[in-house]
Amino acid sequence: MAKIVVLISGSGSNLQALIDASTKEPKKLDADIVKVISSSPDAYGLARAAHAKIPIQVHQLKEYYKGIPKDSKEERKVARDQFDSDLAQVVIAEEPDLVVCAGWMLILSMAFLEPLSQVGIPIINLHPALPGTFEGTHAIERSWEAGRKGEITKGGCMVHYVIEAVDMGEPLVVKELEVTQGESVDAWEKKIHDLEHVAIVEGAQLALEKSREEAEAKASQAAKEKEEAEKAQKAKEAKAKALADSKKAETAKKSPIAKKDKKRDKKKSFCVVC
Repeated sequence: MAKIVVLISGSGSNLQALIDASTKEPKKLDADIVKVISSSPDAYGLARAAHAKIPIQVHQLKEYYKGIPKDSKEERKVARDQFDSDLAQVVIAEEPDLVVCAGWMLILSMAFLEPLSQVGIPIINLHPALPGTFEGTHAIERSWEAGRKGEITKGGCMVHYVIEAVDMGEPLVVKELEVTQGESVDAWEKKIHDLEHVAIVEGAQLALEKSREEAEAKASQAAKEKEEAEKAQKAKEAKAKALADSKKAETAKKSPIAKKDKKRDKKKSFCVVC
């Protein structure tokens, strides 16, 4: 069974969608959630995970900023990188097949992304906007405002791979929602969240399937390369043996004994048998 680590910061409604999809029949997510990590000790998502008997852990940024003045940018940068680096090690220790950011409100730096990339653990994120629009925070409110002004006719959400550029990774799942003029921001937000609960499950399942296919393709390619290497080695050994045999035969021809035998045979050819 595939293993997932989920990163959260808040209520965990999307985490709940993942829990339900992986535990209730018919299962829509073929995986086990092995750990939930929260950036906030007050996140309700921790209670959701605990209720589902999923191990939880709090990884709080402010603990890394203790004693560092807010205007000390260099020190805070070092502390932030250490936060991400430590988070990476916590995740890697679980040996997951996938990391899902389900409402994780902190930007993940290369101090987190690079270690996971090196061990082949993909990371996906749920973002409440369409690709290339409303990156960053408050995307729902910003898209609603744009719709109210007639600047857009549709919004939605996406699940995408996480890269260093915020909300700019390759989309896996995109869900669109038509703008309804006169709709309240609360109504718009509810529609987006309903879409998110579907998208995050589909995205996680798709990411796992893609990873599995890539792993199988790599294994197949490795087996093919091994077979070709073995054939090449056997051909090389056969060629080397043939060359050695040829040299051995040539050496035997040039040996004193061979020359003597050849001379004797030549003499015999002149004998007349009466």
